[in-house]
Amino acid sequence: MTIDSAPLASAIHRARAHAPFLALLLDREPQTAATLAEGRLPEVSIPDAGSIMQRLRVARRRLALTVGIGDLAGALDLTAVTARLTAFADIALDLAIRAAIAERTPDAEPRGFAAIALGKQGSHELNYSSDIDPILLFDPVTLPHRAREEPEEAAVRIARRVVEILQARDGDGYVLRVDLRLRPSPEVTPIAVPVEGAITYYESLALPWERAAFIRARAAAGDVALGERFLAAVRPFVWRRSLDYGAVREIREISRRIRDHHAQGQAFGPGFDLKRGRGGIREIEFFAQIHQLIHGGRDPALRTPATRDALAALAAAGWIGAEEASDLARAYVRLRTIEHRVQMVEDRQTHRLPEGPALDNVAQLHGLADSGALLDLLRPAVARVSAVYDGLEPDSPDTLSFDPVRLAEQLGGFADPAAAQARVAEWRRGTYPALRSPAAREALEAALPGLMQALATAPDPQAALLRLDAMLARLPSAINFFRLLEAQPALARLTAAILAQAPTLAEALARRPQLLDGLIDASALAPLGPVEELRAAMAGPAAFEALLDHVRSQVGERRFALGAQIVAGVADPLAVSAGYGRLAEATVETLAAATVEEFARAHGRVPGSELVVLALGRFGGGLLTHASDLDLIYLFTGDHLAESDGGKSLGAVQYYNRLAQRLTAALSVPTAAGALYEVDTRLRPSGTQGPLVVSLDGFARYQRESAWTWEHMALTRARPVFGSAQARAAVDAIVADVLAGNRPVRDVAADARTMRAEMAAHKPPAGPLDAKLLPGGLVDLEFAVHVAQLTARTGFDPRLDRAILRLAEAGRAPAALADAHDFLTRLLVTVRLIAPDAAEPSAPARALVAAALGEADWPAVLARFAEVRQIVGDYWQEQGGS
Repeated sequence: MTIDSAPLASAIHRARAHAPFLALLLDREPQTAATLAEGRLPEVSIPDAGSIMQRLRVARRRLALTVGIGDLAGALDLTAVTARLTAFADIALDLAIRAAIAERTPDAEPRGFAAIALGKQGSHELNYSSDIDPILLFDPVTLPHRAREEPEEAAVRIARRVVEILQARDGDGYVLRVDLRLRPSPEVTPIAVPVEGAITYYESLALPWERAAFIRARAAAGDVALGERFLAAVRPFVWRRSLDYGAVREIREISRRIRDHHAQGQAFGPGFDLKRGRGGIREIEFFAQIHQLIHGGRDPALRTPATRDALAALAAAGWIGAEEASDLARAYVRLRTIEHRVQMVEDRQTHRLPEGPALDNVAQLHGLADSGALLDLLRPAVARVSAVYDGLEPDSPDTLSFDPVRLAEQLGGFADPAAAQARVAEWRRGTYPALRSPAAREALEAALPGLMQALATAPDPQAALLRLDAMLARLPSAINFFRLLEAQPALARLTAAILAQAPTLAEALARRPQLLDGLIDASALAPLGPVEELRAAMAGPAAFEALLDHVRSQVGERRFALGAQIVAGVADPLAVSAGYGRLAEATVETLAAATVEEFARAHGRVPGSELVVLALGRFGGGLLTHASDLDLIYLFTGDHLAESDGGKSLGAVQYYNRLAQRLTAALSVPTAAGALYEVDTRLRPSGTQGPLVVSLDGFARYQRESAWTWEHMALTRARPVFGSAQARAAVDAIVADVLAGNRPVRDVAADARTMRAEMAAHKPPAGPLDAKLLPGGLVDLEFAVHVAQLTARTGFDPRLDRAILRLAEAGRAPAALADAHDFLTRLLVTVRLIAPDAAEPSAPARALVAAALGEADWPAVLARFAEVRQIVGDYWQEQGGS
């Protein structure tokens, strides 16, 4: 690389005048100095002659001189400087490992011993005089060792020799300082750790801060394949899909301890610690790592080790602001550059600005007039970093008092402060299993200020408090729940609203607190994507049982988030209802495909035949509630006399009945990750008296010759949700043919009237807000629409709102019926969350319902409900209802 003569001359002059270490190297490495004087920046290689220690020390001197002058001359930016320093560290560490093995076992392959680079070496960001922090691992099976020597003894001896080669000083200086204290349990473990033992440690015993350290882990030297195998094994420890805010809090605590320990370096000015001081390099790194730990488990694009790359990735993903990322990146470059200047002076591993004339010296080495100019250069960067990092702290850092009088004052936002105080006291006593451990009580205290403030400002604080108490009583552990709420004040407020107003969601949260994790994503309160996108997200482990857990976790989070959208007031309940429908459809498609493949492994496939899943009812119409079951009919195409071609062959009828049983279980049986859906197959031909699965021909024959009126009414909302395009088209053709009139002649209106009366007798309305079963509710609307469709043979569409529009266009329904349907559906979806017993909710919850329905207040809701029921009731009467 060629360097401009003027900057080069200035760099060499400043190095001789202000950096004794660089001046010494210019004299001691005349060939390198001459090359630099000619305007060329040489590539540094390891000399061939001499011992390994001598060769590495000479190379390190030349590298320090080359990088130092190139940096001062502006020919190497920070990225280039740290890349060259890191590349040399990797090579030196690798050669030291190879030499240490060769010295003991000359003829052996250098394998079974690996160095995992952590810290700045792991992220290719080594500084000018940095030490390295490797973890030295070995594989007892493949590590070369001498006869009658245990692999463990050999590994420790090799590790000691590696450290000696790199760290021991002689007349040629040294290569690298080595710090092995980041290995697992350094106080009790040898300096080289067996790989399986290390994996076990990180899977079960590691501390939260060690997760942050592994963000920058890299297999850097030695048996790299062994190192990469280790990193792959511990990756789930680092990148967790389920968020662990204990780790985040631990990083913040490290920062606070550093600030306290280096208090004398906190005040900006001479003596300021560029690395550990408030607004320094460490806070930029921690800021990035905190966000990476929170979001990197779900987004692999955020797992980049280098600090500036991480900031850019976080900004691109929308987790931090673009301006924030840019400011921190610029500050990082400025702070690291001056850190290098401080280290160049005497080749000391220091991060502190010197004081007195020595600070002027550093400023002049950088090309500035004096220390005042240097401090002016750094001050804006330090201030900006400090402000951004301080913004990570929760809204309410103060703790809740243990003094009863003071605590009552702090809980004054509750209508009954004494009751709130009693709950807090109960939690603090640790009577619930989830609050008995010291870690749990610590997490509780950290979260209490923000949580109680959120509860006090909830629409119904007392209800929220009681539901939270019931939830804590049921939880086996509450540590992560509290850490999450502590770290996310906005989520604490939403959680309080859910606890106050949505018992259905509160109950789900009590069973699975990790449902809150899904609300961290920016997309959680956005409309749910199309079925194809949801199906892609559900793609998971190849193992069938693991896939069941994965899908349940995905569905649980998304279903909870959909309900939260209504509580948060950010979504139309109609859109949420359609989201529930798309989520169910993606689930059926995913698990049906997996079940078919799993079943085929044992029984093969029936040639020329396939399973078809037909959705009916609200699922067929694509508008579900939070707790809707799935009305399904299972069909199969092809010859019912055929047999499968697997090792355990079955006849087609038996094959598909067993397959359908497996699919029903996959959809409905709870696992450790929760439950999915109740499945109702009673709408199949001949109901519960008939087989679970029928052939397509048998289904067509039954519908055309034997089906009852109620079965044809159900058929108006039939929609295939699994099967090939050809099979779905065949089912649609049968349904269309039957609905068009190829069916027994019956008195549809009379049959419907009888069925509705029986339903009213056996299943009365649950309460005054039962939008489904009250007279003039959704059931009456569905009956009326289906009678109109079947008698006029028009207006067919599985989705009820579109069917109503078609009937209205054909003059078979009033225009107002469409709005009536929408109001009733919104009410049903909302009430299932807010008042599952269909009783009138509390006054605060009524405001939520009114807002969800687009009405001004609760009286307006009741007036509109009465009006809508009248419209539906009149239409039902017109169609023959009573």
